Amino acid sequence: MKAINGVNVDQLVATIEAIKSDPSIAEFKFRANTKWKGGGGSSTKIQGFYGAGQEDASRSVAFQVESDEPPVLLGQNKGPNAVELVLGALASCLSVGFAYNAAAQGIALDDVSFEVEGDIDLHGFLGLSDQVRPGYSNIQVKCHIDSDAPSAQLQELAAHVVRTSPVLDILQRAVPVAFSVEAGAHGE
Repeated sequence: MKAINGVNVDQLVATIEAIKSDPSIAEFKFRANTKWKGGGGSSTKIQGFYGAGQEDASRSVAFQVESDEPPVLLGQNKGPNAVELVLGALASCLSVGFAYNAAAQGIALDDVSFEVEGDIDLHGFLGLSDQVRPGYSNIQVKCHIDSDAPSAQLQELAAHVVRTSPVLDILQRAVPVAFSVEAGAHGE
């Protein structure tokens, strides 16, 4: 096994070739189930997903993510809030993109880290203004890379990662969201 940046390059190349041979195995469906816990708190479980042509059962135990609001937003600080989780998801996705793409190009990375910051005006979330969006008005990402690779090669790598990051794509382009409500006994 040839590993670069903790990535099995042989397996990465085999995965790419398999998708080229059978494009249908590239179709994935991820899921999350969230339960409100009172106030600003919620708990999200993530376990199964569909990918590579089948339901995946590799996770015997669900991942659990606790979320809450800080006290200034009426929460109890039992976890990051949803918009902070978005920033974490973006940085995590970019990290994977750098590690995998660098490995595929034979670039060894000694360290990659991100500083991510987003600006929100609560006027939108609180319904106080139709002129202010409820979500982030902008997000800034600073990437720090430690590698022996030439700067120009790292800039090319960064451009490729930005172009192919799923979470960055989700944030930059509108994604259709189907929303439905199923009322229980008290909602009738």
